[in-house]
Amino acid sequence: MTYRICLIEGDGIGHEVVQAGRRLLEATGLAFEFTTAEAGWDAFQRYGSALPTETLQAVRNANATLFGAVSSPLQPVRGYRSPIVALRRELGLYANLRPVLSQPVPASRPGIDMLIVRENSEGMYSGRERSDENEAVTERVITRHASQRIARLAFELAATRRGHVTIVHKANVLRATCGLFRETAFDVAREFPQVRAEEMLVDTAAMRLITAPERFDVLVTTNLFGDILSDEAAALVGGLGLAPSGNIGQTHAIFEPVHGSAPDIAGQGTANPTATFLAVAMLLDYLGENQIANSVRQAVEGTLRDGIHTPDLGGRATTLAVIESVVERLARS
Repeated sequence: MTYRICLIEGDGIGHEVVQAGRRLLEATGLAFEFTTAEAGWDAFQRYGSALPTETLQAVRNANATLFGAVSSPLQPVRGYRSPIVALRRELGLYANLRPVLSQPVPASRPGIDMLIVRENSEGMYSGRERSDENEAVTERVITRHASQRIARLAFELAATRRGHVTIVHKANVLRATCGLFRETAFDVAREFPQVRAEEMLVDTAAMRLITAPERFDVLVTTNLFGDILSDEAAALVGGLGLAPSGNIGQTHAIFEPVHGSAPDIAGQGTANPTATFLAVAMLLDYLGENQIANSVRQAVEGTLRDGIHTPDLGGRATTLAVIESVVERLARS
């Protein structure tokens, strides 16, 4: 079978890491047909849209998409919308999966193996905002449907892991929205008697991620909380340069490194492609190529164990050195 993969480089180091991801995919020996598309700040400046219609169609036509990183203005710019948020909304990518796994690097704590399952379609990122010169309001939208959908996925995934789900919320203060999320998640939990369910306030969860991250298996939470907690958790295992993610829907999926576009190091050959490689492994799992996905992870782990580290990990290796090491190890597997 030939898999059609859409490549969206975006901005900054997105150009470098997506090309690294393409080289790794080509090294798997599987048959791929690659298409390329544009998104991000550069695309907005060229076309007046950060997500051109052609890009959206290319993603729709692909079996899976590998996304790099985009730059976004910190101040409002008329007509600019985050392309990744727009893609999640347009394609129904309701789940954001963030695996957090200990790695053989000095900054990583041992014994961590968790999966953060983040609701990806609503919450504080629903886009309902209004303001005048004295007040700005963002509406937090939580629905039973979306809460049920993300909770069910979390419990299904936990059933294939260590059988433990932590439902993270702030229902003691956000009684209506988090209250609905909590209630719905526990309703779903009754469908999975083999999975242990617990709940935790988000501030307590943030503290426990620091003091006892080894205790967590699967965490399920709302959009903003998941965004913050997953970045916090990444710092426990080496930082964002090692953090992959997947945006999953019923019929489409986009995989990406979590790090930003890092314009300060773009084009210098020092960007860390590891998060992209781990995102490639997630993409291969999504395609059902689990054995090759595990070989990719082993090749990444071996490279890190041998001390081939880019500057963000305290080393001196170039992007190319990391690529060549991982590709060579994959070829030997």
